[in-house]
Amino acid sequence: MRKITCITLAMVLLVYVVAVGANIAWAAEEIKAGDVIQFGAYSWRVLDMQDGKALILSDKVIERRAYHQPSGAVTWETCTLREYLNGEFYDSFSVEEKARIAETRLTNDDNPWYGTSGGNATTDKIFLLSLDEVVKYFGDSGDLRNRKGWDWEGGPVLKDGQGFFINDQYNSARIAQDANGAATWWRLRSPGGHGANAAIVGNVGYVGVNGDNVRVGSGGVRPALWLNL
Repeated sequence: MRKITCITLAMVLLVYVVAVGANIAWAAEEIKAGDVIQFGAYSWRVLDMQDGKALILSDKVIERRAYHQPSGAVTWETCTLREYLNGEFYDSFSVEEKARIAETRLTNDDNPWYGTSGGNATTDKIFLLSLDEVVKYFGDSGDLRNRKGWDWEGGPVLKDGQGFFINDQYNSARIAQDANGAATWWRLRSPGGHGANAAIVGNVGYVGVNGDNVRVGSGGVRPALWLNL
């Protein structure tokens, strides 16, 4: 009787594993760019699909943090926000969830307008989007490569090639909200106009290529990662 019970249990487990595997494959086939999915404790927006993986970005700003403390010139490789995302934040996921987060080799390009060094390439589990990735996934008006003369309201009139930020038809797509539904600015990993600034997306959706000071603690954090499906 015990032998029959063990065999029956094994068969049930096999059927369950096959069924779960089929459901995972079906779900992966259904996911597409633009979808919002649940992973861990957060909702994530799917930005891209490649080779059985999805690039996902937190749908909302999940917290506010400085890019680096203390203040000073820094790159993504050595900033305290990268350390936090790949340490404490990564460790907030379960063992099973961690197994689905892919290691990603990131290029950290220099700022295209100011020439500020982006530093070395890095390998990350969790990261922030770059200037190029924001343009790629939220809409490319050409302003990143063809700098316009945008300035703050009431500021001097600037010629094209002298602007401080990208202000285009994709602003609304880049606006992020916090948990309370308030529009808020969020950080990018790219360097800003000098080494102590990092690029941002403003609360009205403009891309601050000049950036904000790395020590400012009110910067919104939208983690990104490649998820194995």
